[in-house]
Amino acid sequence: MSVAEAKERLQDAPEGTFLVRDSSHSEYLLTISVKTSAGPTNLRIEYQDGKFRLDSITCVRSRLKQFNSVVHLIEYYVLMCKDRTETPSNGTVHLYLNKPLYTSAPSLQHRCRITINKCTNQIWELPLPTRLKEYLKEYRYQV
Repeated sequence: MSVAEAKERLQDAPEGTFLVRDSSHSEYLLTISVKTSAGPTNLRIEYQDGKFRLDSITCVRSRLKQFNSVVHLIEYYVLMCKDRTETPSNGTVHLYLNKPLYTSAPSLQHRCRITINKCTNQIWELPLPTRLKEYLKEYRYQV
């Protein structure tokens, strides 16, 4: 997906809606495109020494948290944004990752798995067949 396609898909989406796409910049694998109060914007995801982090200016880069996977990176920032209640002032644009933009609706089975994982960490204690518990444990993310 190109920058223009990502912008078009996010243009009418609510603030905080995001998608992950291949980066058009040759030095990066992926980019997060997100709808902000000022419109769609892009954040490159940097991969270095087996870890992922958001790209930033050199003086800040070393302070950014690094992750073993892109899913962990996105989950961290989505959860971090859920706790924010401040509103931008003085023309500042805050970046929120709230909801992924789906190109198709996730299956009901997957939606149920996400909901159950959000509600409990005690999957093995649920009165369910072992095979179903294993399926639920396969997906441990909040996004």
